[in-house]
Amino acid sequence: MAVLTVKDLTVKIAGKKVLDGVNLEVPEGKTHVLLGPNGSGKTSLIMSILGFPSCRVLSGRIWFNGTDITAMPTDERARLGIGVAFQNPPPIKGVRLGDVFRHLAKGRADEIKLTRTTNIPMEFLERDLNVGFSGGEIKRSEIFQLLAQRPSFAIFDEPDSGVDVENLEIIGKAISGFLKGRSGLLITHLGHILRYVEADVAHVMFYGTVACSGEPARIFNLIMKRGYKWCEKCPKVKKLRQKR
Repeated sequence: MAVLTVKDLTVKIAGKKVLDGVNLEVPEGKTHVLLGPNGSGKTSLIMSILGFPSCRVLSGRIWFNGTDITAMPTDERARLGIGVAFQNPPPIKGVRLGDVFRHLAKGRADEIKLTRTTNIPMEFLERDLNVGFSGGEIKRSEIFQLLAQRPSFAIFDEPDSGVDVENLEIIGKAISGFLKGRSGLLITHLGHILRYVEADVAHVMFYGTVACSGEPARIFNLIMKRGYKWCEKCPKVKKLRQKR
């Protein structure tokens, strides 16, 4: 059974078409990775799955566990079990990380265990959310919050961007442990997170749609060796470019 199904999804943001006929299906208990150059539509797809008001669906549908969520508000989608760790979450003064954790966990998660898993110092729970945090601390904080929420479907938006080697290993192992037996979608530009997280299928986005799918290690290695310019030579990608 598919946990997430995106069918022929076309979306505009601020009058510009950002997604064009996207098809994507993530089965139960599987982890998929979404690769692609900057501006290819990866973050726009996340925003559309989450139901951001700025995303105007022109055509297509989104289903979550068999429920059509295309027109559903963001908060209702979250209650159904969709969680996300954002790439660039904002700092929020006056809201402590510990309070956010307790709201999300609802007594279902052990804060000591999760702080160790994500290498979040206990004293950070008393600090304002993301205020004065380094890049790596913000990333770990996002993962910490997502693990506390324990969603049935987890989305990780570029967890490896702007992260040093030590933080990448911590984040990667935390994500890998959480996704065992769960469904998830990893979005990445460079694919470094795949050193620690085992994905079942990789998809490559170009020009607002999924251009190809396949075995993650093979696709990742080809991109690392030849770059996304190599993908531009693909006949399907050429057609997509001409269409735009």
